[in-house]
Amino acid sequence: MPGRVNHEADVCVVGGGMAGLCAAVSAARRGARVVLMHDRPVLGGNASSECRVHICGADRHNRLKHLRETGILEELRLENLRHNPHADFSLWDLVLYEAATREPRVSLLLNCSCVEAQVASGAVQSVTGWQMTTQTWHTVSAFIFVDCSGDGILAPLSGAEFRMGREGRDEFGESLAPEHPDTKTMGMTCLFEAREYPAPQKFEPPAWAYRYDRCEELPYGEAGHRWYRMGYWWVELGGEQNTIADAETVRDELLKICLGVWDHIKNRCPHRDEAARWALEWLQFLPAKRESRRYVTLHTLSQKDIESGGRFPDTVAYGGWSMDDHHPAGFHAVRIGAPPTLFHRAPSPYGIPYRCLVSKTVRNLMCAGRDAGCTHIAMSSTRVMGTGCSMGQAVGTAAAMAVRKGCLPHELLPFVGELQQTLLADDAYLPGVRQEFSALTRAARLTSSQGDPEPVRDGWNRQIGDDPHAWQWRPGDWISYCFPAAQDVREICLILDSGLDLLIQMSRHQRDDQLRTLPPCLPRALLVEGKTGGNWHTLYSTADNHHRLVRIPVDHPLEGVRATLRETWGDAPSRLYAFWVE
Repeated sequence: MPGRVNHEADVCVVGGGMAGLCAAVSAARRGARVVLMHDRPVLGGNASSECRVHICGADRHNRLKHLRETGILEELRLENLRHNPHADFSLWDLVLYEAATREPRVSLLLNCSCVEAQVASGAVQSVTGWQMTTQTWHTVSAFIFVDCSGDGILAPLSGAEFRMGREGRDEFGESLAPEHPDTKTMGMTCLFEAREYPAPQKFEPPAWAYRYDRCEELPYGEAGHRWYRMGYWWVELGGEQNTIADAETVRDELLKICLGVWDHIKNRCPHRDEAARWALEWLQFLPAKRESRRYVTLHTLSQKDIESGGRFPDTVAYGGWSMDDHHPAGFHAVRIGAPPTLFHRAPSPYGIPYRCLVSKTVRNLMCAGRDAGCTHIAMSSTRVMGTGCSMGQAVGTAAAMAVRKGCLPHELLPFVGELQQTLLADDAYLPGVRQEFSALTRAARLTSSQGDPEPVRDGWNRQIGDDPHAWQWRPGDWISYCFPAAQDVREICLILDSGLDLLIQMSRHQRDDQLRTLPPCLPRALLVEGKTGGNWHTLYSTADNHHRLVRIPVDHPLEGVRATLRETWGDAPSRLYAFWVE
């Protein structure tokens, strides 16, 4: 007989993609007991080894803008560079798995599909999932539930209001929306990976694969398939069907197209000689999905919100990817002469409000990722995983705060300033919101071995526009705070330089200018000292740092603190973006 296990938690996160992982980790670090329920054997969702989609975000590959998402996502990326220099997706799975399992307050339920929710008095009481590997029913009771499942599975299970499809142009005054609402969405994609060998490699397609004799039968024609290492996002279908109910049928069609495209490249393309030595080594059987259900939340983010820069008093996350609206016909759009996607202007960055992460109709239900509260047009920008991580960290931090205060998510709105400051202290970035440092930090005398160190406490912890908001140091340089008398110090924090102007995405495109080692500007060896009785003594020393945010617990009186850079991971100059004591 199937087993049954009951779990008690403060926060239950359903969905272990990138948004859900960041939500679970952030809630746990902020004191909540978390259960993370995920229906796959590996974490990461579309970024996992099962799908292998690289994480895009507000930087849009325009690294000079320093807009890469920091916080938990940056921590994961740096961890990956440290332990996975060959960009192997299975090792990336391991990085994500370790991120969840090393948090003592996170209980991880993999291979567990959420299939039922118990609701009473307008709130979710528990959810139940079937874990196929153990043939066990897991029931999780919690105070707050966070849906990061992508498909918004808790919406139909709980009765929460949701949207699916495209809004009509007039509902939110969106010029990019269709004139009338419909049920069409963006589709899903199956990718492949190929490897180059010393000798020519033959390819014989299965009989059921589609055949494409001419480049014109493929999106973007001859120019659209000139790299062979990784497949093509435009092998996409499902937008004219139901991306949930028809997922298996759509997957079968995508495989036929995917293999037909490879057959074209190998056997029928005018440039097939260039691909002669390439052979398939991986084929995606779990399509990467872009769109399905979206929650109706306290605020619905729209095209107008994004275009105006998302200036909200309750900004807790940010985006910046273009409004990248894929044609519902996907791969078949070429038959009607339509482009597979249209990129529409979106400022980078733009703010995303807390209210987009709180269900309007179920009192203790929150959401993050592509099921967050957006119109179809706005979601065409917010759906990318870097933005999902930003939302995920925000919703996890908020959920833990709600647990601590004993309030429901909508009751947290009066405390949104506290939520914003918590996120900033955890190295999240919120456009237009400055970090407020402790009185101890503000009143201390700040000195350094050279230059003007004041930017380390100006509250902007990255370059914004042309202003670096940082103090530049080289090995041997030091920076210190001195207090007029011994002060109780709980913690020392530094935000270091991890090269936000560099590209560290894990993409398998043939053109590859991404880092495969830690950024050369990142401090490797660092010494932090405290002053007592007029003498400096070591509080923290490392010769193997790979973090941007460094936190050092102290919990005793100090007359001053000093940080010295001893070595970086390369020969590039390094910046110190923030340095504070609490």
